[in-house]
Amino acid sequence: MASRWIPFVALLWEFQCCVCREVTLPAGPLYRVAGFSLSLPCAVSGYEGPRTQDFEWYLYREDAGGRQIGVVSTRDAGFPYAPFQSRVQAGEVRVERDSGDKARLIIQRLRPDDQGRYECYTPSTDTRFLGNYSSSVVVKVIPDTLLITHSRILSGQPVIEGTELQLTCAASVQSDQHTHVSVTFGVRTSRGAESLGHNLREIIGFDRELRVTPGRSGAYGRRYRDGEIAVEKRRGDGGRDQYVLKMSALAPEDSGSYFCEAAQWIRDPDGKWERLAQRTMELGNLTVQPLAETLSVRTVPDGDVSLRPGAPLRLRCQVLGVGVWKRSALLVQWMRRGPAGGVEVEVVRVDPDGVVAWGDDLSRAGGGSMEKEADGSFSLHLFSIHPADAGLYCCAVSVYAGRRTPAPESPATITQRSEWVTVSLKTEEVRVSASIDLPRRPLLKRGSTVTLLCNVSVEATGASRVEVQWLQTPEEPARKDPALSEDSGRLLLATLSYDGLTRIYSNGSDLSVDRVSAGCFRLRIFSAAEEDQGHYQCRAQVWAQDPRGGWYSTGAEAQSVTVHLYLYARVTDLLLLPLVIGVSSALFVGILIIATVTCCFMSRLARQRSRIRKYSMAKSKALVRASLVTL
Repeated sequence: MASRWIPFVALLWEFQCCVCREVTLPAGPLYRVAGFSLSLPCAVSGYEGPRTQDFEWYLYREDAGGRQIGVVSTRDAGFPYAPFQSRVQAGEVRVERDSGDKARLIIQRLRPDDQGRYECYTPSTDTRFLGNYSSSVVVKVIPDTLLITHSRILSGQPVIEGTELQLTCAASVQSDQHTHVSVTFGVRTSRGAESLGHNLREIIGFDRELRVTPGRSGAYGRRYRDGEIAVEKRRGDGGRDQYVLKMSALAPEDSGSYFCEAAQWIRDPDGKWERLAQRTMELGNLTVQPLAETLSVRTVPDGDVSLRPGAPLRLRCQVLGVGVWKRSALLVQWMRRGPAGGVEVEVVRVDPDGVVAWGDDLSRAGGGSMEKEADGSFSLHLFSIHPADAGLYCCAVSVYAGRRTPAPESPATITQRSEWVTVSLKTEEVRVSASIDLPRRPLLKRGSTVTLLCNVSVEATGASRVEVQWLQTPEEPARKDPALSEDSGRLLLATLSYDGLTRIYSNGSDLSVDRVSAGCFRLRIFSAAEEDQGHYQCRAQVWAQDPRGGWYSTGAEAQSVTVHLYLYARVTDLLLLPLVIGVSSALFVGILIIATVTCCFMSRLARQRSRIRKYSMAKSKALVRASLVTL
C-alpha cells in the first residue's frame, strides 16, 4: 500500500524543488583588473512574495580567515562595513537593478584587497524556507599591465584633401592569464560650430579575436572595401605589438582629434567575453582643407595673345594647391570657344595615364603637342596657328584626390578652370570677287551639255589659292539627301578644293568640275535633264600659305550672282506626241477594218454551211423512201 504513494511523494518533492527559491551568479573564478570596474549580476527566481526582491552583498577575503564583510545592501543604508562605507557613500560601490529580481554589484575602481569570494544573499519573502537563498563567486584582482604608446603625434598643421595619413600606436599586456588585446583607431569631430561636445567615430581596428573591423559610422565600411583605409599589426620592440592606421586619401570630413584605444579582454568560464581594462592615447588634431579652398588653375600668358598666321602658339597651364603630386591623378583639358563666344569644344586632353587625345580637330595631332613639363605644369603647343584657331582658350583641371589610377567611371573630386585667354590673329588683307557666266550659244536644250564658268579674282600679299563651290537652287526642290542641303533650299553640287581635289555631291556621273585657267573654273552638266533647271551660283574661298608651308583658310570669301538655267525641248521631243497619236489612230482603224471583214466572211460561210446541210438531209430522206417502195 505504501508503495503506491512513493511516485506521488517524489512528484510532489520535484514540484516543490521547481518552485523553491534559487539565487544565481556567474560561474567563477572571475579575473578582473585593478583600477577598473567590476560588475556582478545576481538573479533570484522561484520566490514568493513581492516582485521586487532585496539583495545583500558580502565579501570573504582570502586573508581574513573566512570573516564576513558587508559590502552593500538594497534595503539597509547602514549595512556596509567600515572598509566599504565611504566608497558606498561616494557611489563608487553600489547596486544597480536590472529588474525587480535582478540586480548587479558595481565597483567602479577595483582595489587589490577587493579580491575574494563575493556572496549575493536575498532575504526570504517565502512562507516556507525552501531552496537556495545565496550564491557566491570568486573574484581575482590582477594587476593592471596594459600599456599603450605612440611613435608620433599629429602636428596640427592643416593638410590638403587627398593627403595620405599614417598613424602608429603600440599596445602590450603582461599577464599570467590568457587575455586578448583589441586596438581601435578613432576620431572625435565637432558636432557643429554652435553646439558643444564631440561626435566620436571609430575608424578601423582589430577586435579581441584579431579580426579587422571598420567603423560603422560614416563611410568607413565602403572606404575599407575600396582599399582607402587599412590597419596593420607589426611586431615591435620589447614585445609590444605595433598597430598602423593607413588612410590613402583624406577627406574634409576626416578633420578632428585622433586617438588610439586599446582594451584587454578575457573569456569568463561561462564563455562570455569581458573587457578588463581600457586605455586611450590621444594622437593629436588634424585639419583637412578642401581642394576647393587650395586648388588654383591659371594660364600663362594670361589676357590677350596676338599672333600672325603661321606663328607658333604656346600656352601653359599651372596647377597649384593639390598637395603631394604623386598622391593625386589629374585630367587636364584645353578648351576653346569662338572669338564671339558660342559652342565650347575640347582641343586636347591628357588623362591620368598620360595619354594625349585631340578633340575637335584631329589634324592637330600632327600639328601640335600637349606636354607635362613638370608637376603642375602642362603646355599646349600649336606649331602653326591659323585663323580657325583664334578664340578664347582655358585650361580645365580635374583632380582625383588620393587616387593615382582612378577608374574611367570614377568621378573627380573637383574640377576647376582657369580664366579665359583671348588668342587673336593679325591677318593680311585679302580681297576676292566671283562672277558666274552661262553661255547660251547655241540654244540650251534637254540632253545637251551645259557649261557654267566661275571667274575669280584675288588680291593678296602672299601666296594664295582658291576653293570653289557650286550651288543650285532647283525650280522644284526634289527629295535629296539632307546632308547636301544648304541654307535657303540650295544644294551643294560640287567642290574644287584649294589642293585640286574634286568632290561631287549630286549627279556624280553627270557632273565634272575643272580649272580652265588661273582664275576661271568650270562646271559641266552632261545630258542635262529637266531637274537640272534652276538658279546656279558659285562661291570662292581664299586659302593662304603660312611661313611653314602649310595652307589655311583666311576666312575671305565671295559669292557670285545667280544665273538661271532653262532647257528648251528638242525637235524630236516636239514630234513625239503627233507621231504617237498617228500611229495609235492607224492601228485602231486597221484593227477595226480587219475585225469587220472577218465578221462578214464568217457570216457568209455560216449560211453556205446551212444550205449544204439542208440539201444533204433532203437527199437522205428521198433515198429512204425509194428503198421502202422497192420493198
